[in-house]
Amino acid sequence: MSSRRPRSPVISGLVLFLACNRGTPPQPPSDDAAPASDVAGRTAAPAVVSDGPPRLFRNAKVMTAAGDIFERADVLVVGGRISAVGPGLAAPDGAVVVDAAGKTITPGIIDTHSHIGVYAAPGLNGHSDGNEASAPNTAYARAEDAYWPQDPQIDRARAGGVTTAQILPGSANLIGGRSVTVRFLPDARSVADVKFPGAPYGLKMACGENPKRVYGDKSGPKTRMGNAAGYRDAFQKAKEYERTWSKYQKDHADWDKNKGKPPPAGKDGQPGKPPDEPQPPARDFGLETLSLVLKGEILVHNHCYRADEMSQMLDLAKAYGFKIRSFHHAVEAYKIADRLAAADTAASIWADWWGFKAEAFDGILENAALLHAAGGRSIIHSDSATGIQRLNHEAAKAMHAGRRIGIDISENDALRWLTANPAWALGIDHEVGTLTPGKRADLVVWSGDPFSVYTRAEQVYIDGEPVFVRGTYEPGTDFELGYNPGAAPPAAVQPVPSNMSAAH
Repeated sequence: MSSRRPRSPVISGLVLFLACNRGTPPQPPSDDAAPASDVAGRTAAPAVVSDGPPRLFRNAKVMTAAGDIFERADVLVVGGRISAVGPGLAAPDGAVVVDAAGKTITPGIIDTHSHIGVYAAPGLNGHSDGNEASAPNTAYARAEDAYWPQDPQIDRARAGGVTTAQILPGSANLIGGRSVTVRFLPDARSVADVKFPGAPYGLKMACGENPKRVYGDKSGPKTRMGNAAGYRDAFQKAKEYERTWSKYQKDHADWDKNKGKPPPAGKDGQPGKPPDEPQPPARDFGLETLSLVLKGEILVHNHCYRADEMSQMLDLAKAYGFKIRSFHHAVEAYKIADRLAAADTAASIWADWWGFKAEAFDGILENAALLHAAGGRSIIHSDSATGIQRLNHEAAKAMHAGRRIGIDISENDALRWLTANPAWALGIDHEVGTLTPGKRADLVVWSGDPFSVYTRAEQVYIDGEPVFVRGTYEPGTDFELGYNPGAAPPAAVQPVPSNMSAAH
């Protein structure tokens, strides 16, 4: 990517508005609140998410990821949301018209597995904030507390067509903590500016080699037996914590209903003493997180490679009454594709990474395709600050690997591995993931076929507003600008890219 380009006042003001107007982040619960109060009841996203002008993209190939692929059509954006998709749409008064002839438009790419911002570049110890490797269970940790929005890797990801990502704690621990879903908006000053409105938190868990390697010579676990015992212990304690809070809430409701009423007389006929107000249990942030998992309000994302361990984790989840939303890496997902489909558990996988440790030896290139053929939810993820820049190419590799063995995978199917399926896994599919009227206008204008190695993202939009226009508006961070002060700035950009015009 080129050096940072100067911004026009119009674009700078627009991006600052977008960064600062994403809705009020949820407030932490008061000390006497129920444990679920910092997740449940968050403000829903408004119908209008941008006050920018309407925008009409004309004459592009439009891949909706909702089943329809138009060889030549238009996309109309009003109020930051998709208004219509189809040929020959009329431009509203004052609309900005984008000539997209010869281009392809898709929804923005969504990465379910990224550590950008918590393992920031450059790779210094001072930027290593992704693993709270101080205990096997750190459910109390939250990735959002470490997210650095000036990480230069964010700009590269956005230039690759990625608009949204789940930022996870690392995989050193059995339970690593809460993830956060962010939008790759320029000029963010804190994580609150970029948190996806209304997105549920995730819980990062890890199976297999990582926890026993990190803790085997410390407190343990040292084996997969110890791993499994650690999961059971954590969720059993969460069950008991939940029961303690439920009892308190019932006791407090009874007390509240009866306060003010005369207490029953004692054995001596004298008036009884009013009961004291029940006091809440001590709050435990780790158990609170796991309690919300049991309630289905936090979605589980489980780093797990082997088929046997994924099967065991499905059994554990069933025993404690929760769901695993997605297994991550899952190089042996193809061995239990039927089980994953039946459990409605997605697999967030690579196209062709395997063999780098014992539990990754049985990976095959057809993994995503075989899961898809079994009716499961395949997702192509990155877990890499470089891989995230070309996720469209990763999906293309997985698509063609499936086709080579005779699995019928359409371009719409492969696109959904990058957009609709990850949106579902993150609990935001009602807002993004397809170019469907009513959803947020997070979209990419590609130079050609998004599954071609010769294609690049030329324009990227979030809520219908440009966040990257190749050669014209390529945001960079203040950190990187200072780090490379000798870069020669190009000519000043115009507020509206050269291939856009205002409709009259």
